[in-house]
This record gives sequence, structure tokens and C-alpha cells, in this order.
Amino acid sequence: MSSRRGPSLPQYNTSTSTLAFDQHFTTTAKGMLLLAEIVCGMLVWILVGGTDYFHLPSLCWVMFVSILFWILTVCLFVIYITGVHHRIPQMPWTTLSLCFNCSAAALYLVTSVVEAVSLNQAVRGRHSYNCWAASAVFAFLTTLCYASSSYLSYRVWRSKEEEQ
Repeated sequence: MSSRRGPSLPQYNTSTSTLAFDQHFTTTAKGMLLLAEIVCGMLVWILVGGTDYFHLPSLCWVMFVSILFWILTVCLFVIYITGVHHRIPQMPWTTLSLCFNCSAAALYLVTSVVEAVSLNQAVRGRHSYNCWAASAVFAFLTTLCYASSSYLSYRVWRSKEEEQ
């Protein structure tokens, strides 16, 4: 009893990706600010993470905020650069972006002030002091980036609201 099968044809994967890479996104103000937030935010947590920050609860807060918003910003960057926000129109991207950037700016402002105040816990000129001071500067820069993104998001959100 032999079963006869037809000739086996090679199977080719002919599916196409629905995601598109927006190569011009990084040249827009929004794209440049997202990249600046990613770089500055990464420098904040790398500089703090290279020290014995866990002895100070305030610096644990700095690490929490900086890593949380760094991860969320990287995810948002990937969403925008791949065009996922165009594929899911049910999501209120302008409102989401506005809320995200405003909350990030507010929490990063608190974080940068906490980090600057924590500097008097370290000995000036030592490794920890230098890293925490540099990290505080980058935290303030990150705050400015998120505040600028908040402003841009507000303008887009406002124009969308006026259209309706």
C-alpha cells in the first residue's frame, strides 16, 4: 500500500512586511528630540549605575525614573520610525504623546533636582561625585528635551482638536 503524493514544490515565503521604515523621521524635530532623550537619558542611568548609588534611596529613584523613561522612549521611537502609529489609528497617538512627554518632563525635573541635591552626599573630586554631577547635568538636559517634546506634542494635539 503506497500512497502517491504529488511533486513537492518549494515553498517560498511571499509575505511582505506591513511595517515601513521612515528614514526621514530622524530629521524632524520630533525625531531629533526623541534621539536626544534616548542618548541623554541613557547617560543619566549609566553614570549613576557606575557608582554605589544603592546606598542612597534618592539615587535609586533617579535610576528608576531614568531607566523607565529610557525604555518607554526607545519603544516610542521604534513605534514612530516603523510607522506603527499609522497602522493603529484607533489609538489616540497625539494625546498619548502629550501625556507621556508632560509626565516625563515633570518626573525628570523632580529627578534632576533630587540628583543635584544628592551631590552633597558625595566627596567632591571622587568618582561618585563626578559621575553624579555629570548625571545631574544630563538629567537637566533630558528634562529640557522632554519639555520641548511636550511643547511640540501640545501644538500637534491642539491643531488636531481644532480640526474637530
